[in-house]
Amino acid sequence: MLGVVFLAVITSLTFAVGNFLAVKRKESGLPIMNEIAAAIEEGADAFIRHEYSVIFKIAIIIAVILGILVSWYTGVAFLIGAIMSSSAGWIGMRIAVIANVRVSNTARTTKSLGDTLKVAFQGGSVMGLSVGGFALLGLGLVYLIFGKILGQLEEINLTIITNWIGINFIPFTMSVSGYALGCSIIAMFDRVGGGIYTKAADMGADLVGKTEAHIPEDDPRNPATIADNVGDNVGDVAGLGADLLESYVGAIISSIVLASYIFYTSKSLENAITYNLTKKLLEYPILFSAIGILSCVIGIASLLIRKKIKNPHKALNFSTWVSEGCTIFFTLIFTIFYFKNENFGLLGFRMGFISPWVSSVIGILAGIIIGILAEYYTSYDYNPTKNISSSSNEGASLTITSGLALGMKSTILPVIVLGFSIILADFVGGLYGVAMAAIGMLSAVSATVSVDTYGPIADNAGGISEMSKLEPEVREITDHLDSVGNTTAAIGKGFAIGSAALAALSLFASYLYTQAGPGHTTGYSLIINLMDTFSLAGAIIGAALPYLFSGILIEAVAKAAKQMVQEVRRQFKENPKILSGEAKPDYKRCIKISSAGAINQMKIPAFISVLTPLVTGFIFGAKFVGGLLIGTTLSSIMLAIFTANSGGAWDNAKKYIEQGRFGGKGSLAHSAAVIGDTVGDPLKDTVGPSLDILIKIMAVISLIMVNIFGKYNLVGLLGK
Repeated sequence: MLGVVFLAVITSLTFAVGNFLAVKRKESGLPIMNEIAAAIEEGADAFIRHEYSVIFKIAIIIAVILGILVSWYTGVAFLIGAIMSSSAGWIGMRIAVIANVRVSNTARTTKSLGDTLKVAFQGGSVMGLSVGGFALLGLGLVYLIFGKILGQLEEINLTIITNWIGINFIPFTMSVSGYALGCSIIAMFDRVGGGIYTKAADMGADLVGKTEAHIPEDDPRNPATIADNVGDNVGDVAGLGADLLESYVGAIISSIVLASYIFYTSKSLENAITYNLTKKLLEYPILFSAIGILSCVIGIASLLIRKKIKNPHKALNFSTWVSEGCTIFFTLIFTIFYFKNENFGLLGFRMGFISPWVSSVIGILAGIIIGILAEYYTSYDYNPTKNISSSSNEGASLTITSGLALGMKSTILPVIVLGFSIILADFVGGLYGVAMAAIGMLSAVSATVSVDTYGPIADNAGGISEMSKLEPEVREITDHLDSVGNTTAAIGKGFAIGSAALAALSLFASYLYTQAGPGHTTGYSLIINLMDTFSLAGAIIGAALPYLFSGILIEAVAKAAKQMVQEVRRQFKENPKILSGEAKPDYKRCIKISSAGAINQMKIPAFISVLTPLVTGFIFGAKFVGGLLIGTTLSSIMLAIFTANSGGAWDNAKKYIEQGRFGGKGSLAHSAAVIGDTVGDPLKDTVGPSLDILIKIMAVISLIMVNIFGKYNLVGLLGK
């Protein structure tokens, strides 16, 4: 089993290294282009070093606490997860700052949309392949070290043990949960910190540069433009990679934890699940994911070897379809040989040995449909976004109103798709099937991240082209690629929140199992009845929590953006020669403002996600936290879809006008659209992506700690 996993790891990371070197070997262009690229690289490198120094101090403290309260291997697995997630984010940032200037130069020298797309996508593929490779590498190490070497996967050890303070758990489930939590903590800080950084810079640059000074986007006279480009790398690349790696790992471990507890709880029943089948159920998700990563290598290569590309969107979609198609085909063959002739007993596999595969295909199809819906609501090829552009003729108020309406309406269809996919996956494969649906939805994670990451690289390339004063044709190429990137990013966010919802449901089921003993016919030792006072109160508070979380994030972006606006205005006022082009602005000052704002503001949202289930659990107990998880998950799904689609639509509505419609750049409609875009910036790139991390961190923390606050809570001590 581990041989296949490490084959996938070696293949994906080797391909990533090859693409990294291939991009690096390309010509980087004119001296002015290299000077600008160096400033972006310096700013991104400085920020991520500072951010990781803060994160790892907190991570070590958490690892020690887990090691003391739960088990030493939970703390070690947590650190492995943190290292894997941060490594993927770091490599993604590195390739982005190397690729951006080379994409710009390719557009300058070839004037070819297809050739420029290939360079941007090749750079993005390094991030995508690293996400899949490092996620599987960490899981492979957990299986090898804790499962094989320490024997946690042996039959005798797949049972509940009691630690030194009387807490009960199955050792291997705690190891994989610690690993998932490590990935989640890094993802939260990366997404929140990077999101605050990039949107503060972006809003500051747009609000003063475009709407007040009426200078183009990424104009070198704008002091915030370098900070804006730095933000693309630390937020939309490093943050994105850590985010989807965490979603990917969360989906996989949810099935592992479920299988472990189902085996334990069925032991004394007549139709108990055998150890041999349980072992296969524990290994199937990671083997399925390994085949998915190998399929992504084929999908990514299918785009890179194409000679001519006329339509970037179709080419990117084709790469994803190839990855998904290969995954479906190869995993079917694998499943037939792997599960054939097994007796599935109490698992509820209605379609026999192919039930887990069918469930995963349901997840894949649900992800594709959600992606299509996200594209419909956010691409300017369709009426919803065009209508926002048209509303901009009447001013910013109607632009914002139209975008809010679009975002709210856009939640219903993806949620219906999610709801039916949960019902179907559960019907076919039980709760294990729901977990497999989540894995299926993210089975092409390397291809999805590659497509997503190419967008910020193209955006940076456009900034370098503008600041280097290259011919307009170059900027037209990079703008076209950037616009496609906005749509693919919205699709990626749809995949992330969809898989997060499915994984959170599986983790919640595991949460209910955790205190079970052998012979439970339902498997659940904890039943959440929403008419119970504590469960209902938890659900109500949980539903409000994402709004508090989102409000804090938006406020953090607004505070940093306000400082950025004041700084840009100050420089323009004190040195009029900046706008005339006779003097250079102070870029470093703006970079420092974004960095300080992001580092200072990212801690509170992260602590909310970790501490809320712990504090409420130790006060009110396990039923309250069960309700809390239900409320937070449901509320987060709606809010994440709403914010992602509203923000994406506002952004592309602005770009639609910038192509010459409704008066084009500099018109009143354009000014209104810019304001709409700035309203959407923190929604789509800070709030939306952070919400899917919120629900999984809360679910994993609760899963790890439920046996502690289930026994030791204030309400229980008072006899309530």
